[in-house]
Amino acid sequence: MNIPNMLTISRFILIPVYLMFFFNDYIKIAFLILLVAGLTDILDGYLARTRGLITPLGVMLDPLADKCMMITVILSLLISGMIPWQAAGAIFLRDLGMIMGSAFFHFRGKLTVPANMMGKLTTVLYYFAILFIVFQLTFAITYLWFVILVSFVTSIIYIIQFLLLNRKVKTKQT
Repeated sequence: MNIPNMLTISRFILIPVYLMFFFNDYIKIAFLILLVAGLTDILDGYLARTRGLITPLGVMLDPLADKCMMITVILSLLISGMIPWQAAGAIFLRDLGMIMGSAFFHFRGKLTVPANMMGKLTTVLYYFAILFIVFQLTFAITYLWFVILVSFVTSIIYIIQFLLLNRKVKTKQT
């Protein structure tokens, strides 16, 4: 157990804290909790890479913590009526597809594509979308749909990179 892994685990702990504030009508404080979770994500990744502290546990838990937090946020926004069910459904469909696809190919021994700039940009755009929704800006839902579109484009880019990476490995093996 190292500092990056402890930071990752703290994101799991922040999920019920976020929910407690959100559903007690402290939505802006809940958003601050989400920002803290995002900052721990940046910090744990930075520490793990720069200090050589990458572990199999961290590689597995980090994206799981991110997905769990985002699913929690999207569900809370959906339940509270702050986003339409179609938007939540599109987000869940994309995330579920990415999670299931990654797991399926991982267990078949395929190489996976690490996070890239498009994935990181998509995450930042989602944070802005949530900020706009929390502060009830008039364009928030339109912007959310834009981010959902970007996330699907990002997924297509990951799929292409995955196919190219694994085709290259297969070619080298033959």
